[in-house]
Amino acid sequence: MNLENKKIILFDGVCNFCSRAVDFIIEHDKSNLYHFEALQSEVGQQYLQKFNLPLNDMNTLILINENEFYTLSTAALMIAKDLSGFVKFLYPCIYIPKFIRDTLYRFIAKNRYALFGKRDSCRIIN
Repeated sequence: MNLENKKIILFDGVCNFCSRAVDFIIEHDKSNLYHFEALQSEVGQQYLQKFNLPLNDMNTLILINENEFYTLSTAALMIAKDLSGFVKFLYPCIYIPKFIRDTLYRFIAKNRYALFGKRDSCRIIN
């Protein structure tokens, strides 16, 4: 697969909520901008090492765009900006102070397995 000009999304591959979010992004990524890797995968772990990020923290979505990365609510909003439909109108939330956005993000991330369930194995995106 040619990843040139692709933005990389690292996600928790065993999280049902995260997998549904990936499905939503795929459906609304009309420009085919994104490539997905599970945080737990070998490739995901290589990206984490490259950016000196913790290898065992599965509580964030990570967006990689060339040599920059974004985490937590900033990653989610940067992705929303590129998608079709209503979700792109969430991007102005980027102007809400990061500590407020990230507090909400962390609450959802901390409770995602209890709220949405967990898979037995990591999701693979083709």
